[in-house]
Amino acid sequence: MSESMPNLVFLSLSNNRLTGGIPSSIGDMLYLQAIDLSRNKLIGSIPSSIGNCPYLKVLDLGNNNLSGVIPYALGQLPQLQSLHLNNNNLTGSIPPSFKNLSSLETLDLGNNGLTGNIPPWIGDGFPALRIISLRSNAFSGEIPSKLSNLSSLQILDLAENSFTGSIPASLGDLKAMAKEQNIIQYLLYGKYRGLYYEESLTVNLKNQTQKFTKTLSLVTSIDLSGNNLNGDFPESLTKLSGLIVLNLSRNHITGDITGSISNLHQLSSLDLSRNNLTGEIPSGLSSLSFMAYLNLSNNHLSGAIPYTRQLTTFEASSFEGNPGLCGDPLTIKCGKGGVDNGGTVEGGKSDEGIVGKWFYMSVGLGYAAGILVPVIVISARRDWVDSYFGFVEKFIDISGLRKIADKRGRKKQVH
Repeated sequence: MSESMPNLVFLSLSNNRLTGGIPSSIGDMLYLQAIDLSRNKLIGSIPSSIGNCPYLKVLDLGNNNLSGVIPYALGQLPQLQSLHLNNNNLTGSIPPSFKNLSSLETLDLGNNGLTGNIPPWIGDGFPALRIISLRSNAFSGEIPSKLSNLSSLQILDLAENSFTGSIPASLGDLKAMAKEQNIIQYLLYGKYRGLYYEESLTVNLKNQTQKFTKTLSLVTSIDLSGNNLNGDFPESLTKLSGLIVLNLSRNHITGDITGSISNLHQLSSLDLSRNNLTGEIPSGLSSLSFMAYLNLSNNHLSGAIPYTRQLTTFEASSFEGNPGLCGDPLTIKCGKGGVDNGGTVEGGKSDEGIVGKWFYMSVGLGYAAGILVPVIVISARRDWVDSYFGFVEKFIDISGLRKIADKRGRKKQVH
């Protein structure tokens, strides 16, 4: 291929049934800007020769059966923006040469057999890095506090590893998660004569997975579940007012759920289950009107459940496994020391209010709440999710909503 097409710029053979190894001669195609061989049945190691492609912006080898270590030479790609090596059988650690990938926006190494620590330099020199997914590997050590220097980071997925220590308070300084992501940005790389690679990522929501493409730029998520993290619930995370998904489940986190969690106005999915949390459930949780999934089960929480407003939408399974909790929706009634709200909704919700709320959410389709909340609500049904996003993406293409959103962005800059 390298001899017959030495000037090839865009190579996409994804979603086929290709077998065998990746030929080392691929590194002779010096003008390549995008290599997408994802979702095949490729085996063997990743050729180091790929590091010879100086203009490469996209390397997607995800969802194959590749093995061996990640080549040091991949750190020699100065223009690389999107790197997907996920869902393979790779071993070893993150190469130190990766600190040279200063243009990187997406780093997806999830679902491999990678080991070692997260290198501290990952928090330096990556101004555009918006996605880090290292989930389902064998990484260990503490989570580097320097991750807070990643000013563009919107998705941090370190779930299903062996990280220890406490959650760094500095994560509360992640700038891109501290603001609402209101503008849809199509993440297109390696564009050449109408061809392009469109970024996508699978995010875990409600114990299920959802693939985001056109709306990916709106997603803000922290998933640290399934590790060995300890220490108190990190109050600093409540400064991330644009956060949509927070999953700290299956760790050893202690202390109370801070009352300032009510500052997470955009939160749609909260999972703190299977930890060692104590104290009462803060009443402020009931004010998070976009929250569609809540799991506080299997902790040591106590007192009356503040069963008002948004919390009335959740069943007993969200609170079970906390022997000290009482009141609706649990069957355990509160004694004299507690207050049983009996399921009363404070302020009442008229049909008009509900209709009005959903009307404005539908009009503001470009906003994170309007697009992402329904996904979580209907995520129990795969066919509903696919139909919904098919509609959303078609609507975005047809209506020119992107132009409207961009116009709003310009107005904000002017003022």
